[in-house]
Amino acid sequence: MHLYIHIPFCHRVCPYCAFYKHTPGRTDMRAFVSGIAREAQLRLPQGYAPHTIYFGGGTPSMLSPTHLQLLIEGLRETVDFSRVQEWSFETNPATFTARKVAHWRELGITRVSLGAQSFEPELLRMLGREHRAEDIARSVSLLRAEGIPQVNVDLMFSLPGQSVAQWRHSLECALALEPDHISTYNLSYEEDTPFFRQYGAKAGDEETDVAMFTLADDLLTAAGFRHYEISNYARPGCRSLHNLACWHGEDYCGLGPGATGTMGGVRYTNAYDTQAYSAALQAGALPPGDAEALAPETRRTELLGLMLRTDEGLPPDFLRPQDAPFVRMLLEEGLALQEAEEAPLLLTRAGRLVADEIAVGLM
Repeated sequence: MHLYIHIPFCHRVCPYCAFYKHTPGRTDMRAFVSGIAREAQLRLPQGYAPHTIYFGGGTPSMLSPTHLQLLIEGLRETVDFSRVQEWSFETNPATFTARKVAHWRELGITRVSLGAQSFEPELLRMLGREHRAEDIARSVSLLRAEGIPQVNVDLMFSLPGQSVAQWRHSLECALALEPDHISTYNLSYEEDTPFFRQYGAKAGDEETDVAMFTLADDLLTAAGFRHYEISNYARPGCRSLHNLACWHGEDYCGLGPGATGTMGGVRYTNAYDTQAYSAALQAGALPPGDAEALAPETRRTELLGLMLRTDEGLPPDFLRPQDAPFVRMLLEEGLALQEAEEAPLLLTRAGRLVADEIAVGLM
């Protein structure tokens, strides 16, 4: 059992981001946090005890200590926090103070994910980020000083105009901060974003994508990080438990406007409308949104694509007899490894570069 909470507020909306987010404007924050607690009461059984909690966004660190405290107190009326093994909290550099971090630690937050994205000033400006490269280092130092057990640094590659040398510099700067986890995301150009309108579906090229992916793999694994998922690297014992649960297809409850959850074979998504979200919950109803029962074949297809991305691979019971020729081709071409028929199918580095295409071939 797992819990995801979506905080959609940002100081500024980045031009590449397709997640539901907006500036706070005139949002009644007290009504908003009370609404999340109320949604938990309506969706969850009393005493629900998640193993992981993940605050995503948006920028959760924009919540004031007062509003965050009210939110957690409200959640505790339904949720039992005693079994939480990992509590992650997304932040942006230079959006928090020592007082805030001390409060996060007091609440029980164990893992902070820092949206650094790049250490190059011109790329940060192009991405619409408000922080500077030096703010990233200061933020990591502050998190460490206040006793946050695990720190993740998010980076992005294949940005418009980004060189391989610039990507190397960002990776080396991140390593110098000695984080516990590094996420490296190949920028995708999502519809309904300014980047998509400006650059189209793809601004980079496959050769650069491969060079940057390979460079990250070489540098980070040489530094002792485990490349445990295509976009994620962790020091021993520091993999993201919440993300692993999602990649393994475990149920999780999503709370907040725009949040998605999967519980008991049903997938639901709350409407992308913070005002309607708060209004519905103030009236004692679940927020507007969509829900669907997931057919077994749909779940198989989803999990196949997710588990292939991990270094644990695809369990053999996901493979059908008709997949044998395709699997044999993957093994012969050096795109995958399988020690025995009862062993998982593991993608090689070459295979990870075409993981999406391999997943389609197994659907």
